[in-house]
Amino acid sequence: MMTRLKNLTLIFAVLLLASFTALHHGWADYDQTKPTDFKTKIEESIYENPHVLAKVKYKKELITVFLAPTSRMTDRGLTADMITKGTSVQLVAYPHKTEKNQMRAERIFVDGKKFELR
Repeated sequence: MMTRLKNLTLIFAVLLLASFTALHHGWADYDQTKPTDFKTKIEESIYENPHVLAKVKYKKELITVFLAPTSRMTDRGLTADMITKGTSVQLVAYPHKTEKNQMRAERIFVDGKKFELR
């Protein structure tokens, strides 16, 4: 009985870790040879973990830009109220290799102030 319980626990742990790995937005999924520097306005922002998200217009398309985790954002002085709908920003971001309307930001400029996100 104990061996079966240990096996089930091990299987559960492996499945749990695998599911979090699949959800992680690593830099390897983004083409870092194609930095994109553009000005836009925030259409929507979601300030929660695992990453802050911003929906913005890029070339007339609505895209999702993954920013940093909330702890890194606040540690660097970029709070939720600074990137609300209508805020003008400049982004330096990398396009996703396979998802057309997704980018990951290296830095963001708000009111002329630069915030490094990596």
